[in-house]
Amino acid sequence: MSFSAAIARLVFLAALVPPSTALAQPASFTPDQREAIGGIVREYLLKNPEVLQEAFTELQRRQQVAEQAGRAEVLTSERGKLENSPNDFVLGNPQGDVTMVEFLDYNCGYCKRAVADVKALIKADPKLRVVIKDFPVLGPGSVEASRVALAAKSQLTGDKLYEFHTRLMEKRGQANGDSAKAVAKELGLDMSRLEKDLQRDGINATLQENMELGERLGINGTPGFVIGNEVIAGAVGVEPLKQVIANTRK
Repeated sequence: MSFSAAIARLVFLAALVPPSTALAQPASFTPDQREAIGGIVREYLLKNPEVLQEAFTELQRRQQVAEQAGRAEVLTSERGKLENSPNDFVLGNPQGDVTMVEFLDYNCGYCKRAVADVKALIKADPKLRVVIKDFPVLGPGSVEASRVALAAKSQLTGDKLYEFHTRLMEKRGQANGDSAKAVAKELGLDMSRLEKDLQRDGINATLQENMELGERLGINGTPGFVIGNEVIAGAVGVEPLKQVIANTRK
């Protein structure tokens, strides 16, 4: 490697060092020297473009490490909100030894596909506890449906709660406030009480809490699953979820 190439590489790699770890040095280059160094760096990068790929790979690695550390901190500090919020739907065994949290949107096609997976897991694993978190990211209709679902929860328990959730998820067409109320009416809920419950401040607060928690966990789409210390994006199917549950149980 030539002397000028060596200088260029050192200058370029030095730019990757976080400011907090760099030595504090006063600016010592004249404008002409800065221009010359810039030319050297440009020439080196044009001749050795693979350096950019190396830098990009390293940047991705650092970002992944930072994301994993941030996610681990949230999973530790917010475990209570994640698994034991009184406002969430709890399916399966309420006293189960492993909790699987699902962030979902009632208009999400992948979430609808995952309904069968969750059913299969609950049926096959009597010790599994499932927490459903409303995460309405697909527009106003989704927000309306989630608000009705949270309001309906005050009248539903056990199998009825499970039935409301699955019926709304499996209902054809756009999910919104009207479709969610239709499911509530089919199940015999007191509709006057439901309308009153819809006015509770806690509903909006719950949705806001879910959105903030999902964002901090890096969940930017639905469905998103959290099992133990693992965050799983997408409708990955029964077997991958079953494996993470088994690993968590160990």
